[in-house]
Amino acid sequence: MVTTAFHQAIEEGLTASSKYISSQFFYDDQGSRIFQDIMRMPEYYPTSCEFEILSFQALQIINKLDFSEPFNIVELGAGDGIKTLQLLRKLTELGAYFHYVPIDISAEAIQALEENMARELPSLSIKSLVGDYFTQMEVLAQSDIPCLFLFLGGNIGNYEAPQVDDLLSQFYEQMKPGDKLLTGFDLQKNPITIRRAYDDSQGITKAFNINLLHRINREMGGMFLPDQFDFYCDYNPKNGEVRSYLVSLKSQDVYIEDLERSFHFDQNELIWTELSRKYTFAEIEQLARKNGFRVVNHFLDCKHYFTDSLWVK
Repeated sequence: MVTTAFHQAIEEGLTASSKYISSQFFYDDQGSRIFQDIMRMPEYYPTSCEFEILSFQALQIINKLDFSEPFNIVELGAGDGIKTLQLLRKLTELGAYFHYVPIDISAEAIQALEENMARELPSLSIKSLVGDYFTQMEVLAQSDIPCLFLFLGGNIGNYEAPQVDDLLSQFYEQMKPGDKLLTGFDLQKNPITIRRAYDDSQGITKAFNINLLHRINREMGGMFLPDQFDFYCDYNPKNGEVRSYLVSLKSQDVYIEDLERSFHFDQNELIWTELSRKYTFAEIEQLARKNGFRVVNHFLDCKHYFTDSLWVK
């Protein structure tokens, strides 16, 4: 039996006193497909807000880069690249010489991205990479070509405070002086708006979370009965945190073949699956300074729900 990071994480998470499954495991091929559905929901504002920023402020972003050509645009967790397309199109129109380097853990997502880019921007120089951020960033760090790193979608909100610092310090370590980082931050706003975005009436977010159990069944020989679990999320406007959970609907034991053991779940026991933190501008500025970056500019949507913040090493 091959023991993967997924195997290790599931055993660790399901034996913890408060059970959890890391949100990094949402994005297998099926999870990536469901997340595309989430991004199309009218309630899920982060996608449309960031799309607006990259569509209507692409020129302002480009002007702040101050790169001598050529350069790389490296997207971490690229997904389908539909939002980034707007920025890439503007650069192409301006005749900029750059390479687009999307990185994603899902080969299926990268394939879909490449097909989309070939249709929309056939002249685009694209050098896709499949794998985790840091392994691929190490490779890019060996080159003298300056980079704009994209960490979009508010993904930084999925990390707790110590993890955010660890993530940003690793980004900083792999970046060259003068490299830029464009990071999406979901801003604190009306709590009702946030709650609706993460607990949709169509049940798509529930399916996204339940897919974690399907993934364990598919990849590890798990015996989860997904209909014996429900989904719950909560937003705390005082600390800006959305926390999502799977809920065991009955007392049950679930065997996972690859781990050669069963895991017990009490009735109504929670499995924490995701954190999505919402930030203030003061917190963003402090986060940049703490991790060695200087904030160049905040780019906001018209509702001021979201910012793509440009930092420089």
